[in-house]
Order: sequence, then C-alpha cells, then structure tokens
Amino acid sequence: MAGIAETVGANGVGSELGGVAGVRANRGRPWTVVLASVLVGVLTACSNTPPPPVVSSSSQAPPPTETASQIVAAVDDIVGGYNPHTLADASTVTTALSQLLLPSVFRPDAEGEFVLDDNLMTSAEVTSEDPFTVEYRIRPEASWSDGAPIAVEDFSYLAEAMQTQPGVANAAGYELIESIEPGEGGKLVRVTFSDPYPGWKTLFANLLPAHVLKDAPGGWQQVLSDNFPAYGGPFAIKKIDTARGEIVIERNERYWEKPAAVDRIVLQRSDGPGMVSALRSGSAQFALGSVNGDTRALLADLGEHVNLQAVPQPYVVDVVLRPVGPALADDTVREAVAALIDRNALIEEGTRGGDSASLRASAQVLPPSSPQYSHTIPGAGPPLKRDTKRAYKLLAEAGYERKAGSWVDENGRELSLVIASPGQKQPYQRIAQKLTEQLIAHGVDVTAVHPPAKELFNSTLSAPVDLDGGPSGEPVPTNGQVGIDIAVIPRAISADPATTAASWFGCGVDSDEETDEESSSESENATSTAVSTTAPKDTKDGSEESSTPDEDDAESDSEPAVPANPAGFCDPDLQPVLDAALTGEKPLKQSLAKIEPTVWDASVSVPLFQRADTLAVGAGVSGVTPGPTLVGPFSAAVNWTRAPR
Repeated sequence: MAGIAETVGANGVGSELGGVAGVRANRGRPWTVVLASVLVGVLTACSNTPPPPVVSSSSQAPPPTETASQIVAAVDDIVGGYNPHTLADASTVTTALSQLLLPSVFRPDAEGEFVLDDNLMTSAEVTSEDPFTVEYRIRPEASWSDGAPIAVEDFSYLAEAMQTQPGVANAAGYELIESIEPGEGGKLVRVTFSDPYPGWKTLFANLLPAHVLKDAPGGWQQVLSDNFPAYGGPFAIKKIDTARGEIVIERNERYWEKPAAVDRIVLQRSDGPGMVSALRSGSAQFALGSVNGDTRALLADLGEHVNLQAVPQPYVVDVVLRPVGPALADDTVREAVAALIDRNALIEEGTRGGDSASLRASAQVLPPSSPQYSHTIPGAGPPLKRDTKRAYKLLAEAGYERKAGSWVDENGRELSLVIASPGQKQPYQRIAQKLTEQLIAHGVDVTAVHPPAKELFNSTLSAPVDLDGGPSGEPVPTNGQVGIDIAVIPRAISADPATTAASWFGCGVDSDEETDEESSSESENATSTAVSTTAPKDTKDGSEESSTPDEDDAESDSEPAVPANPAGFCDPDLQPVLDAALTGEKPLKQSLAKIEPTVWDASVSVPLFQRADTLAVGAGVSGVTPGPTLVGPFSAAVNWTRAPR
C-alpha cells in the first residue's frame, strides 16, 4: 500500500568493522610511534599475512556490531494480494505473511487444538449460553506498529466484512454474530451470537488494522492488495518487490512480547531447479512450494542434509458446476456434464507428481489431512470414474441430440458452457484447460476464461441472478457479466468442519426474506438454487434480524438473488442439517451422513485434491518445521535461528 513507512529494526545491518581497534595518535610521546613502527616491521617479517591497518582518530572507535542474522526462504511465487480472509488471495505467501504480521486470538498447537494466544489476549471465554456470548480481553499493551491499540474496532471490522463482503473464506461462523460491544476502553470485546457456536475459537484469526483500512481507497476489495499498512505480530515488512520476486521481513521493534530471534527473513521467488540450486549452494536455508515430482526427486537427491516434508495447505482444489446458468440449472444436464469429467486426469494435471498427489480429496467436507477423513464418493461411477455412456443417455433425457459432433437442444441451441479459473494462478488454470479439452472432445461447446482472481470471486461468482429467468425461463446473471457455469477454484478449509460445510454449501440469507418469522420460513422453503447474501446477518431461525428491514421489504419484489457461495448452491432440505452441525445441535458425524450423499447427488462439487507444499529444510537453519496442520511452518518463525553449516 502506497505511503507505508518502512520499519528498520534497531538490530538491522550495521557497519561491519574489521575487528581491529584503531591506534590513537599521541603527540605527547613521539617515541611510542617509533616503537609501534618497529613492532609492525618485525611482525611483517615473520608472517605472510599483511599487517592490519593503522587507523588514527581523535576519538575512540565504536565497538564492532554483528551482521544481521538472516534466513532466506525460496518460495514458488511472490504474488500480489495478501488478505488471508479472501479466496482471491489464497496462496502460500499469504498464509506465511499472516502468521508473521497479524495477531490472532487463538492458534492451533501441534495437535491441532486451539490455544489462546497470550501474546495478544489475557482471556477469551463463553460467559453466557443464552444468548451465546463470548468475552475477549486484549492485553493492554497490544498495539499495531503505528502505535494504535489493538481493540474492539478490529474485531468489528473483520466481522462486518465477513458478513457482508463477497469472496470471503469460511464466513458461516461470523454470520451468527448479532452484536459486538466494547468495554474497558476497547480492550474488552463482548460478542453475542444468534445461536450457540462450538467453533467460536476459529473466529478472529488474523485481525486487520481497522483504523487504517476502514477508510482506505478501494475498500475491502483492495485490503492488503500490495502491502501491509500496520503490523501486530513479531515481524514487519521492510520491502515487497513483486517484480524482482522478493519480500524482506524484519523484526518488529514495536512488538510488545518476545522479540524474534532472527533479524530478517527474506522470501525469494524461485522455480523448482532454482530451489534445488539455492539449497545446494546455501544461498537459501529452506524452500517451500508446490513443486512437481521431478523437482521433489532433485531435492531428495541433495542428501541427508536436506529434510523433506509435505505441508498440507488449508485449501482443496474443487471443480464446481454452478446450478445458476442457462444449462447447468437443469439437474440432469449437470449430472451428465459431471459424468464426462475424467477426474483422475485432472488430478494428475494439477499435482504433477508433487506432494498433493497423495492428498486426493474424495469427500466433500473433511480434507485428506484430517484424522477423521474417509472416502465418501458413492459407487464406482462418476465422479470417481468417467462414464461417457451414462452422460450421453442423460443428455438425451434432457432433450439434447448429437448433431455434427455437438449437443443441440430442441430449439437448435448448442450445449455451451463457460469454464473459469482465477487468472493465471496454478494449478487452477492448467486444470481448467484440461477440463475444457475433455468436454470439447465429447461435443460440448466450451469457452475458457481466466479473469483476475479478485474479479472472479468478488464479482463474477457473486453476480446477481434473476431467479425468474430470461426468455427461456432459466436463471441468468442480471449484471451484464459473463455467466460462469464451471469454476476451478480453491475451497477454503476451516479447522471446524461444520463451518467449512455451512460456508461452502449453505444457502445464506435470502434477499426476499420478510420480517416476520412465518413469512421468512415460507420464503426459505421456496428458495431456488441461487440465494442472497445481501442481508448483514443470517439468524438461521427466520427472526427479525436485519439492519434495514423496511428497505428489504420494499425491494423484495425486484431485487435479484446473489449466490451465497461460489457454487451458487442451495438445498432447502439440506440447510437445517448444515445449521444443526454449525450450532452443535447434532454431532458432526451424524450431520455428515446426510451432507455428503446430498452434495454428491447434486453434482455441484467435484473435489480433486488438497493442495500441499513441499518443505525442504537445509542444514543452515534451526527451528523450521511443517508446523500445525493447515497452518504451516511460519507460525514458529519467531524462534528460528541460523545454524552453522
């Protein structure tokens, strides 16, 4: 972000002295100068090493300072966009920077249990069950790097954005928040929920500096787009140079707690061979990236001095078939298209033999890295295995006929789909291209588009949809943008599986919701596959909660709906099950028994694999480990040190 002051630590790079003290001239005793010259001559005659320089000075020379300790990490990309709460900015570097720079209320330990971060908090506890209320107390000295206190406004800013902004990750828990009240000068945060929320400890991770972001140009859509305006962690940004592929991070000298052991961490963009070369030469102390099988083999060849481990990311690569477009709103057509997908080929293209290849995602909610994970794909057919014969039969049932190699309906219109991926981000673009080739080979007309990630998640996949439909009576986008039928995108994984399920498959709040409970219930039952998230809160029980009820009523007859999730999916019969899991009314295992088969049967989501980085740690660094599940190695960076080679 422009205009951001660069923070340079007091322990930064200093002038390095030669290690030899200067000799002070003494005019009062000239014989000392002669004696010194004789001694230098004798020493020179006895050694091939040149004598140290003689420095004259009128004052004593400053003591030598240590060269700054520095750890260099080779990473596979340095991308712009670092907001950890948005799908558009999902990346290894974004996760790393959030761990280094942003404060969190709770952090998972090595076993995955959430532990209060006492660097930031003094306490966080449930103080009431009815209504469900949590009180957070922030340490008095906790502050942002510009001196502003970390306080209640930072909690409110994040909660409001997660409730109202498109393209956010795992918003379901925030949607249960009814109010946030301050106390004790802003250091007490009292949060009241509409329903119990067992996953409350996952909230308010990676707090953002509201005092500088709430009025920033571009609003939420541009938050942390190219830099960090303030920091609340043990490190601070010195420089972000995306052109050169380098981010320099230094110790945050304003941090009130344990200072980082290392002065500087440098993230350098590198391809696979570059990572191998950097580790071999020692110019990088470790490497972290989504490398292919060939690169992983080269890293392994470096020998026992380089330790290799897989680091699962908090994202699953998903192919979503959106039931909101002219073609895929038809359940039969959507099922047919899903049957044409060669899932194995997409996984091979996406993983290319890297660590992600061992993390095939064959369940809709739990990721492969979860200890409770199990395979839930029903049967031996699609999407586990492509079945073109079944696909052709379904298309015929839907009124399509194969003519001149294309599928044409009774009105002479070709079956035409738009497939999207977020910009040039990999592996999503490669997978989208492979999927395009697969469908074209079976007579489906496909247009592949790659809009920038922010445009895709914040606008295109959140485009209003006319539920009454266009001339054909099918749902169509109403904002003039290209309708996306299929998207190859990351699905964010919450540490609370119920939050993942509700965020990715939940209906959200219907924009046609009326203010009385009975009318609201009727509206929910009549909701189509695309629904609205324009209301600020989801009360789940049809209550009167709304910031502008009169405005909502006035616009209920004309306002189009906005998909509550990137898939634009809503099943009114499934929603109570999602709600029961989210609020703890029913055990997760019992809820998943209903959620998994329902979502598979709907043919809206074809998960491929959980993304994983390869961590290669050389001998020149100590303390770098894979870190807690879904968090990664940078969570312990405050304790990293350089180790002798």
